[in-house]
Amino acid sequence: MFPGGRVNPRQMKAMMKRMGVSQEDIDGVEEIIIKTKSKEYIFHDAMVSVMTVQGQKTFQIIGEPEISDRGVAEEKQGGPSEDVELVMQQTGVSEEEARKTLEECDGQPAEAILKIMSSR
Repeated sequence: MFPGGRVNPRQMKAMMKRMGVSQEDIDGVEEIIIKTKSKEYIFHDAMVSVMTVQGQKTFQIIGEPEISDRGVAEEKQGGPSEDVELVMQQTGVSEEEARKTLEECDGQPAEAILKIMSSR
């Protein structure tokens, strides 16, 4: 991309600015949590950079995450998840029954509620 393979950092910064690209580090990051349907990724003391290109932001996280299953993370928090609570409130079943039905319904609360209500 660049002839000779060397780029002056000042020239690179100026070129990025002309192209509408900016990058900054976020200081003081204590924790980042990324939740997927089945996993939770927790980064402690991570380094985070934000690059803005034409109004769109891209975040870069540098660090080693702790990875856990979502069910395990919920138990560590000391209570049922929001989905379990929702199923319990809407159907009047126990926490155990709500969890079991949610697992059978691949974690879909609406489907779990319908399943419980239709079995009554």
